[in-house]
Order: sequence, then structure tokens, then C-alpha cells
Amino acid sequence: MINTAVSTAQVHTNRIVYAAGEATAVHHRGTLRVVMVTPRYLPHMGGVEHHVHEVARRMAQLGISITVLTTEPGEQKSIVDCSDGVTIVRVPAWPKGKDYYFAPGIYRTIRRGAWDIIHIQSYHTLVAPLAMLAAFRSRTPYVVTFHGGGHTSKLRNSLRHAQWILLRPLLARADKLIAIARFEEAYYGKPLHLPPERFVLIPNGSDLPAASMAASTSTDAGTLIASVGRLERYKGHHKVITAMPYILKERPDARLWIAGTGPYEPALRDLARRLGVSEQVEIRSIPPNQRDRMADELSRVALVVLLSEFETNPIAILEALALGRPALVADTSGMSELAAQGYARAIPLHSTARQIADAIVKELGQSRQPVHLTLPSWDDTASQLLALYQDIKRSHPCAS
Repeated sequence: MINTAVSTAQVHTNRIVYAAGEATAVHHRGTLRVVMVTPRYLPHMGGVEHHVHEVARRMAQLGISITVLTTEPGEQKSIVDCSDGVTIVRVPAWPKGKDYYFAPGIYRTIRRGAWDIIHIQSYHTLVAPLAMLAAFRSRTPYVVTFHGGGHTSKLRNSLRHAQWILLRPLLARADKLIAIARFEEAYYGKPLHLPPERFVLIPNGSDLPAASMAASTSTDAGTLIASVGRLERYKGHHKVITAMPYILKERPDARLWIAGTGPYEPALRDLARRLGVSEQVEIRSIPPNQRDRMADELSRVALVVLLSEFETNPIAILEALALGRPALVADTSGMSELAAQGYARAIPLHSTARQIADAIVKELGQSRQPVHLTLPSWDDTASQLLALYQDIKRSHPCAS
């Protein structure tokens, strides 16, 4: 049952609404009790949200008592849902419309719960220090996955190093720091003065459902380019749009699908209109729960492009590669790592529109068989995380 400080609650189907900060989670005796703390969760879209969803539901299938603790800006009360065997606790956050996510309910929920492991997903917001502080004060083992990424705000990007230094005392107390790409061990470890043995590498999964026969034999192949990711400026979708006039001179049948949702959509549509390529550019997202549809759509794509300023282990590219689609990426961060492994072709981050167009046209002109790579699955990711949790639990027999 759900423990709460109030005697009554408003129940609507499987949703229970509490006064702010009063919800805790479902616990099952005799099982490993894990809470994953993340700034946002489905139905909100993004790499972190997708990662948490994929591993949490697999943990639940293995009999783990798994809770996702997240925020919901604008709400006045905490809300508890259950989906795929996962308890989801959403606490209010402020300010509404901003991604700072100041959510005191994160701290209170952790302190009031009884957890074996606290897993903090993403360090970028105020959620992470609140969760780490609560874990430390409750003497509960905790791990942190950085999920490093860019941000549209140049100021926020410039403050990243200072943010790491401020978080160092709490990061240093984590039982493990989880990297999802190899470069993160030095990228974070060096400025934080943390040795490599404090890190463990557990990459994202890459699997989608098998594409339908109709999708895999679609005549769209050879003409459709996809730029996949949240619609933020730093993701680089505008760079592909700017290259489209040059691409169309060489490939008049080329079309661009920008797959995502986000605040930069009006600017992208305006750019396509000003460049006269609106008819060849489609901006359309696929709901995160429609994985079969996403597999079908990606299977029709001739080339997947990601020209983001920073990505750690980009799920969109991994999923495309798992479906045998070729990929063109910016030569930076975790995308450089994928290129070095031979999984993708990389071009300089600050390539001109003509250089981007030339690279895309060259890739479209390649005669190749679908690429079949051995990539980690989400089952692999969940299994490695579970093994880590169990190791930490064994080393803290008296915790919680």
C-alpha cells in the first residue's frame, strides 16, 4: 500500500493526488527497493526520459520494487501513478515554464522513504543536488548517471564547469558514477579530481521493435533524410535545413524529416519558409510509446543526421544504427566516439551549410547494404544496472 501522512486522498482510476511532498512509494518486502530520480519523465520526451523508462520497466519485470521520482512544474500537489509495474511519483516544481526544477518534494520523498539504492539520473538541474543531499543525510547508497548534454542557453553551458565544482562534494560521496560513454570518465573525472575507478561504463540500449515488411521495402529509401532529437537550437536541426537548398540541387527528390518536439519548432519552420524549402521539410514527432511506429519510420530513412553541439550516447543514432540505417554526426563528444568505432561518419561541428550538404549528398550516393552492428540492448543496460545495485547493496548490508 502507499504510505502517506494524510488520511484521505482523491482517487481517479490508478492516480492518487496528495498534498505537496506527502507521497512516498510502494514498497514490497524482500525485494530490492530502488528509486530513480529524474527531472522529467514520460510523457515528456527526451533522452533521459527514454532511458529511465526503458530500464525501469525492465527492472519491474525482474521483480524489483522500482519507483521513478520526478517533477511536474505547475502542479500544486504530488501525484502517484503506476505504469508497467513502475510506481511514478511526480512532485511540484518551480518556476513553471523553466527547466530549473526546484522541487523540495524530491528531498522530502527520499527522506521519508525506505530505499536500498537511490539512482540520480542527470545532474543538470536542482533535482540532482536535492536528491544527493537527501540520500547522504538518510545514509542511503546512491549512484549518479550524468547524461551529459548541451543546452540552448550559452550562459547555462558556460556555467557547467562551476556547477560540477559545486556538486563535487556530493558526487564524491556517490557509491558509483555511471558513464554512458567512455569519454565521460575523463571528461568529468579530470575536473572533479575523481579517479577512473569511481566510474562504471553502462551504455544506453539501442533496440527498437523489428520494422514491418512494408516499411523495410519502402521506396522512400534513398531520398529521405532524418534529423532526430528534441527541438532545441543546440541539437543542430537548423543546420540541416540550411543545407537543404544545396542538397536539392544535387538530389531534387530529397526530403527532410525533423523528428522531435520542443520550443525551437517555430524558428525551424520559419527558417524553412525563408529558404524556400518548406515543401521538402516536415517537422513531426512520434509519441514515445509508439515504438513500432518509430521503427517503421526510421526504416524508411536513407540517412540519419545528428549535428548537435553535445551528445553523450545519442539514443536516436543508436536506434537508427540498430535498424541498419547509416548515420552522419558532428565530430564532438560522444558522437566522435561512435565515429571512431566505425558506427557513423563524422564531420566538423562548425561545418558550413555547403559542407554539410556535400557530406549528406555523398552519404546518399553510397551504394551499401544495410549495416548490421552488435550494439547494446536495453536488456543489457538494465542487467548491468541491476548487477551494480546488487553489488552496492551487498557492500551496505545495514543501509536503510
